[in-house]
Amino acid sequence: MKTLLVTGGAGFIGANFVLKAVAAGNRVVNLDKLTYAGNLQTLAALEDTPLHTFVKGDIGDRELIKTLLSEHRPDAVVNFAAESHVDRSIDGPAAFIETNVVGTLGLLEATRDYWRGLEGDAAESFRFLHVSTDEVYGSLGDEGYFTETTPYAPNSPYSASKAASDHLVRAFHHTYGLPVLTTNCSNNYGPYQFPEKLIPLVIQKALAGESLPIYGDGMNVRDWLFVEDHCDAIRRVLEAGRVGETYNVGGNSERANIVVVKTICAILDDVAPLASGQPHESLITFVRDRPGHDRRYAIDARKLKNELGWSPAHTFETGIRETVQWYLENKPWVQGILDGSYKLERLGA
Repeated sequence: MKTLLVTGGAGFIGANFVLKAVAAGNRVVNLDKLTYAGNLQTLAALEDTPLHTFVKGDIGDRELIKTLLSEHRPDAVVNFAAESHVDRSIDGPAAFIETNVVGTLGLLEATRDYWRGLEGDAAESFRFLHVSTDEVYGSLGDEGYFTETTPYAPNSPYSASKAASDHLVRAFHHTYGLPVLTTNCSNNYGPYQFPEKLIPLVIQKALAGESLPIYGDGMNVRDWLFVEDHCDAIRRVLEAGRVGETYNVGGNSERANIVVVKTICAILDDVAPLASGQPHESLITFVRDRPGHDRRYAIDARKLKNELGWSPAHTFETGIRETVQWYLENKPWVQGILDGSYKLERLGA
């Protein structure tokens, strides 16, 4: 059994990781600020297990981090905590700098001090794994892929804040020797995703018979990664990744946004047809593009496959069908969010 301090473990990717980590027999101390995207309902299955301890708090609270590290003595810190939605970063960038840059710095400093106090095997095996995004690399043309050596060129306040946090993690390894690992992933989708992101937003609006807003011409391309595959990749990097290295995590599933939306529409036509009999695709509406909208992302994940033997278990076709089915079967989870402050807006336009 390992003890993990997971930050941001009530968010979309973090919560999926926590559920899998506890199921595998690990003890998880889960720190989350519970901002709009943090949802304890996602972790309801862990309420009665002693393997999961939830703490509400901020990664920038250095005294809290120090206390958690001292009390629980984790074998690793896995940092998911981040403001993560590009559209929101356009509307209000300051929160992204505060959490993703200043907060990550506080977490790194507290972790460095804790690690320096470890001895022997505990110090040798300790890891700090930082979860980041392919958006730090900027935008690709019609060809080529992001690799671990692609120069950073962030184009949104969100990606700029994540780029800064990546550089801090790298600096703490090279300056202080902190045993760090960094993963840069492509676009995640799957169960428990906050419904402001493209795929769950489209599912909910389509089920309600509302218009489906698509930015620009819909031809912006992303590499889609099923969240469970991403969590498995993080676990593998944590187990066997080389200290100080970065690993790109991709789904081998490039799709234009319009193709993603039409795929969802076709699945819903099959499993939840509109009462009007119209195809869901008739709901598609093109809206003004958001500022600085990167045209294409694509991940080269060969390093992760060649060094650690990981590759995604889901194709886009299997993953998206499983995702649509999950949202159909878990309407109370979605409704709990929509009863709050979020009303399926498209932000950042």
